[in-house]
Amino acid sequence: MDTLLDFSQRNVLITGAASGFGRELALALAQRGASLVLSDINEPGLEETIGLLPETTATAALPGDVANESTARDLVALAVERFGQLHIAINNAGVAPHMNSMTATDSDVLAHQLAVNCNSVVFGMKHQLAHMAEQRNGAILNVSSMAGIGGAPMLSTYAAAKHAVVGLTKSAAVEFGGKNIRVNAVCPFFTLTPMVDNPVLNPNNSVDELNQTLAARCPLRRVAQPGEVVAVMLMMISPANTYMNGVAIPVDGGVSAM
Repeated sequence: MDTLLDFSQRNVLITGAASGFGRELALALAQRGASLVLSDINEPGLEETIGLLPETTATAALPGDVANESTARDLVALAVERFGQLHIAINNAGVAPHMNSMTATDSDVLAHQLAVNCNSVVFGMKHQLAHMAEQRNGAILNVSSMAGIGGAPMLSTYAAAKHAVVGLTKSAAVEFGGKNIRVNAVCPFFTLTPMVDNPVLNPNNSVDELNQTLAARCPLRRVAQPGEVVAVMLMMISPANTYMNGVAIPVDGGVSAM
């Protein structure tokens, strides 16, 4: 296998693995030989993801809320106990709020957005970096959003949390680069994952109408497919990609070029 896509000697932790990017990435890494540590608050969905993996894939799973530090800590401990080391971590768990004006911001919604989308990355990296610093090797990929590098009208609390993810990513990259740890973020545009393709954003349950509504500003005139984003994620965490550090990469169909 090409070294760019060979994960056969890598143990990878993925949060939010029950659906969307997390599931797609777990399947893609399993096909490329990785050993996986998977987590999600949605236990039935997590079990479904595991059932889709090849039988030969070495897998450990821990259902739980990664907004709680204890879950983040236990995931790293599970990786070390099961596989000896943790080479790669993808902090992917996230949730989007109902679209609403900033003038209608609700304290509970804000707290939930910060807990799931930001605190989970803080606590995840706290324990992932501590282990990787000891072994002086590792790569972390945080899933932010185009809302993390630009404005997101009607999604201000989500944008606040995702901007925080980019700041955390850059800070960790600078602090831990000297210990041979790379930390990057991926920033997708609207993508047909369950977070987007749902009755809140897509009441008519029509992919065509979803494209028309959300992709009006996109030069490619469509939203992304999950696999298109996962392909970039694979490149960013590839064992052969050893010098990319501290960047937030848009995967946006050209939106950021406008």
